[in-house]
Amino acid sequence: MLEASARLLALLSLLQTRREWSGKELAERLDITTRTVRRDIDKLRELGYPVDANVGARGGYRLGAGAEMPPLLLDDQEVLAVALGLDAVTTGAVADMAEASAGALAKLRQVMPSRLQHRLDALRIEAIPREAPSSAVPAERLTDIATACHRNERLRFDYRRNDGEESRREVEPFRLVRNGNRWYLVGFDLARDAWRSFRVDRMEPKIPTGPRFTPREPPEGGAAGFVARGLGAVQQQATARVRVHLPLDEVAPMIHHYWGALESGGENSCEVTVYSTSLTSIARWMHAFGADFTVIEPDELRVELGAVAEYHDQVADRYRRAMSARP
Repeated sequence: MLEASARLLALLSLLQTRREWSGKELAERLDITTRTVRRDIDKLRELGYPVDANVGARGGYRLGAGAEMPPLLLDDQEVLAVALGLDAVTTGAVADMAEASAGALAKLRQVMPSRLQHRLDALRIEAIPREAPSSAVPAERLTDIATACHRNERLRFDYRRNDGEESRREVEPFRLVRNGNRWYLVGFDLARDAWRSFRVDRMEPKIPTGPRFTPREPPEGGAAGFVARGLGAVQQQATARVRVHLPLDEVAPMIHHYWGALESGGENSCEVTVYSTSLTSIARWMHAFGADFTVIEPDELRVELGAVAEYHDQVADRYRRAMSARP
């Protein structure tokens, strides 16, 4: 059984891990009686920690809101998780948080036990701000947009498209979605009467926000699915159809619906429609099937295949010369 002081810290740590605990659950976790749990809860209250209690069959204990926040108690794995998260922010998609996260990580390292500092050093975590990607956005902008989504308030903003054209938009914002180092807002564009996704780094929101609205039925697949489908459309600027000389069941696991479609063919072949940003990209990628293939359309793909074949011939010759050369 834990000593009284250690038991109080363990109890406080448990109360921080989830919203509510029953007295029986706490007693079992701490290997004490429910009476001792009640006494320890009273001691925490005397120390200034706001612990609320609900009576009844479904009653339990939880940390309440108060002017004084209890100290943050983390176990070893949680400390490492926080450190890794802070380190990731320094290279993340929020433009003005790198310095703050690096400073927080440096302070965290100072109060860590030496055993954890050694583990962090092994992971090569450094509290050094790094240059944010060009698509990074200010934290304040993300907060403003997220607040409009949460409050169901219309959002007006100036938007710059990929080709540089600028326009004023008014949308019913739904969700923020992060994909890699880019943030997207999914919302219902009122002028176009359709769901749209917008890159947040190209937005200039206008504050204050507009009137409140009644949320619509979200797009199929939710916000993340909608953004994924939109990004897939970007990859479909070039299309080609090829016959892969393998049975359909062998090719099917290789095909992702965002960049390709599969059709049945003969016993030992099938047809694949491939989407990408260019025919050059498709030509370079065809080796991934690991089998012979025939171009159905377009004829321009054959030209690109010839360029890829010539390049690989040059690479093969380079390797052969390296094999036979002597120092």
